[in-house]
Amino acid sequence: MKQHRLGELREFLMSRRARVSPAEAGLPDGGARRRTPGLRREEVAVLAGVGVSWYQWLEQGRDITVSPQVLDSVARVLRLSPAERRHLYVLAALNPPPPETAPEDRDMCDGLRRLIDAWMPFPAHIMDAYWNTVIYNDAAAVVLGMGPDISQNCLVTFFTEPLYRNRMAQWEELAPRVVAQFRAACSECPDDEGFREVVEEVKERSPEFAELWERRDVMPGGQNRKEMEHPLVGTLVVEATQLRVPARPDLTIVLHTPLPEADTAEKLEWLVSPEGRRGAMYPVAG
Repeated sequence: MKQHRLGELREFLMSRRARVSPAEAGLPDGGARRRTPGLRREEVAVLAGVGVSWYQWLEQGRDITVSPQVLDSVARVLRLSPAERRHLYVLAALNPPPPETAPEDRDMCDGLRRLIDAWMPFPAHIMDAYWNTVIYNDAAAVVLGMGPDISQNCLVTFFTEPLYRNRMAQWEELAPRVVAQFRAACSECPDDEGFREVVEEVKERSPEFAELWERRDVMPGGQNRKEMEHPLVGTLVVEATQLRVPARPDLTIVLHTPLPEADTAEKLEWLVSPEGRRGAMYPVAG
């Protein structure tokens, strides 16, 4: 397996080097005298600030010691995308850096909006890395109470909104899972102050959260069963599924699927109908 990985490293570096022109790297192209497509190995080494022999060994797939700083320099010279940079780390047997959003993938919100709108009449929303709600569909507004008057951070809402706690039948059972999943999200960016700010805010406002946070449990985001009591239709039982989009690692899609209990699907359809919207004066936070 190591030989396969090193072979892949060799082929990857050669292919990335071949696609970078001298002009893109700020070098003269040398006219017709250049026989190598793209950059030469020596040029990559000089531009990256590493020894020529060392880079040659790296590209040859030799089993040598590498550091994140050197790989980042090579990635910069070869103009690697965030995904390619992570791939380079993996091939070099280093822990890859946290996923990043490539510039060309930042304008995906229109497509994601279409996705959650197509999930109607079932609730769906999209969270950023800190669990702030950035987009939600009409069903999430009607059924889960999402809106400008409710905290836009899902963790804050879960532990501090009385309406949410009153309507959630299994709040005590779900709370440890929610905290463990948020800690798992924090672990992806351990030095990010944004996560610490959210945690400190909820700790100050919720003794239950402070106690659960000190347990240091970790659980990947997946599916949570939610049983809610809505004032208009009674019991609703849904399955909240977290989905990640590789091109937008900073976003998480949360789809609420009705479970075959308590006629939940039919009730959700009614709640987002014109008749149901007229009667939804007391939405359930979620």
